[in-house]
Order: sequence, then C-alpha cells, then structure tokens
Amino acid sequence: MKVTICGAGRTGHLNAVLFKQKPDVEVSVLTGDTAVARCWADGGGLWQALTRHGQTLNARPDHVGTDPGKALENADLVIITQPAQARPALLSRIAEHLPRDRNVHVGAIPGFCGFDWLAAKALRARDNAVIWGMKDVPHIAYDVEAGERVRMGGAKAELFVALHRRENAASAAALVTMLNRLYDAPVTLLQDYLEITLTPGNALMHPAVLYALIGPGGPFERRPFERPLCWWSDCPKAGAELLEACDAENQALRQASEARLGIDLSSVKPLRQELIEAYGDQIGDDRTMYTLLRTNRAYAGILAPLIPNPQGPGFVIDRESRAFHEDIAFGQALLVTIAERLGVSVPAITRTYQWARDYHGGLANGAPDYVPSNWPEAA
Repeated sequence: MKVTICGAGRTGHLNAVLFKQKPDVEVSVLTGDTAVARCWADGGGLWQALTRHGQTLNARPDHVGTDPGKALENADLVIITQPAQARPALLSRIAEHLPRDRNVHVGAIPGFCGFDWLAAKALRARDNAVIWGMKDVPHIAYDVEAGERVRMGGAKAELFVALHRRENAASAAALVTMLNRLYDAPVTLLQDYLEITLTPGNALMHPAVLYALIGPGGPFERRPFERPLCWWSDCPKAGAELLEACDAENQALRQASEARLGIDLSSVKPLRQELIEAYGDQIGDDRTMYTLLRTNRAYAGILAPLIPNPQGPGFVIDRESRAFHEDIAFGQALLVTIAERLGVSVPAITRTYQWARDYHGGLANGAPDYVPSNWPEAA
C-alpha cells in the first residue's frame, strides 16, 4: 500500500514516521519546503518522533519532494494535513496528478472546515477520487523541527472517519481497511460527514481562549504577555466558560441539522464529553471544562502562538497563527454560515468571530466559497 502525505508539518511528519513502523507500507511526502526535500534527496532525511515515554521512533520516508506528479504516483491513499487555508490551492495542484487507473482515497486529517464540500468542488472531474476525512488528529503532535523530529503527545483511543455523500459502501469499506492497517486505534465509520464538520474542536476552542486573553476585558487586552504560555494548562477560567457557551450553540446547530436533513448526528457530542472519551485517564480532573483543559496531560506543553513584542518587552499573539487563518477564517466562518442557513442564533460564536476578524484586520470575509449554494438540501 502506498500512502502520500501532503504536508510535512507536525501531523504529516508524525504520521510518516508511524506509518513506516508498519510492514509493507510505502510513504511518500509532498512538501512545499524545498530544504526538507533537498535533505531527503541528498541521502539524509531520517525523521524522528519523540514519544511521551522517552522513546525515539526513526523512519526515512520512501520519497520526500515538491513535485506532485512524483509524490502521488501509484498512491492508494492521500492524506492532506495542511491547514484549511492551504487546502484549496493544494487540491487544485494535485488533482491532475492523482492516479487514474483505480480508486484513490483522498482525505484530510483532521477533516474539519467542510473538507468534503471543498474536495468535491476541486475534484469534480475525478470520479475515481474517494473523498473522506478523519474527525480529529490521531495523536497530538507539537514542537516540530522540519524534516528532523516532532514530539508526540496523547493518542486517541478510537478514530472516526466519514466519506462524502457521493461515495459508496465498497469505497467506505476499503478506506476503513487501509486506515486500520495504519493506526493502532480502531477506526469507526460515521454515517454522515456533518458529524465531522460539526464536531467541536479548534474552531470553538482557540477563538474562545484568544477572546478571554486579549479580547474586551481580557487581562492582556492592552499589555503584552510577560512569558510564553500554554493554550490549555494556562487556559483562563473565562476562556473555558466562553468555550462552554460556544459549544452549547454548536449543539443547537447539530439539533437543527438533524431536524432539517432527517439524519442522525448523535455522535456530535458536547466538547467536554468528547474530550473525556478521547483522553480518559490522561485527564487529571474532569469535573468542569476549566479543570479538564488545565489537567489534560495530552495537552501539556502545547504553547499558544506568541512572538516577541516588536514594540518592547514581552510577547504578543502571532497574527499569522493558524488560530486566525484556519480556526477563525475557515472554521468559525463556516459555523456562522451554517447557523445563518439554518436560522439558528449563535451569539457567542458570532461575537468571538466578529471580534477576531476586527482584531486581526486581514482575514477573508464571509463563508468559504465551496459551501454548496443549495445547502441545507431537503431530506
């Protein structure tokens, strides 16, 4: 089996190393980092993953390069790990290079931000492309050094995937078989892709914490951070409370989607329940969202996106962070659009979205252009 991973960042790097621990799996990596590709071509390119238990996993991908034609040759499974804002251009770039002689499963990890709609638009001329996504990352990955090493955090106990509605049962079975070969955690097939799109995740989590830290009334609204801080172990109580409000609104979107489309989205659980089920005994105190986030060992050490303050001492939020360009410009924008289409009020999500766009000043305006014009279609 040949797997092509698009993106050599944290998730792509870690998955490449883990896949190469499996027998008879060929791993190709398509990257935009010419230095990483050159290192591999020159005979280097030994990639490492450092586990939470002090173990070092080593692997050399079978191919690392910038040419999509070479990277995708004979691929059975394509995994896109690039952020949402990079995916439209990537899909356009790889479409003509996908194998034509058989089905090729093209998916995203994680599959949020409406990847099924995006891929269906970009690959509309490729009937042999099977579109899928994974609900969340299989493992936490952080502290990547491009083409060298990455740290591996907590692992999910179970993995969930979904396919675009256009796909059939045979394609779904083939996907699950391939993924079960690659991952140790069992893979479960969801019934509808909206179960991924509406799963609470970064589009709710990061904006809520940003708002609590630097938004109106936040402790760092008008002053820089004195030191680096972690997203979750340093999460303020106000951020956890705002997150709970956003999560409740996301549940309202789930319920409205079920009623409008006549589908079962019961797998879209409240965030706190999702995290407890995903991380289990890695959480020290799960009594509240606040205690859960601050004591989840799987999240320990994940730094918030801070850069040195250009105006003086301390640190400020990095406006180039994925928290803005992915979680807000794509993730939150999509949730606001879904709410508008369904006629559901989401004041907490809308407030954080509008504030973040104003604060940043350079984000795309409005919904991603790949949301189907006829959604929500009748059941």
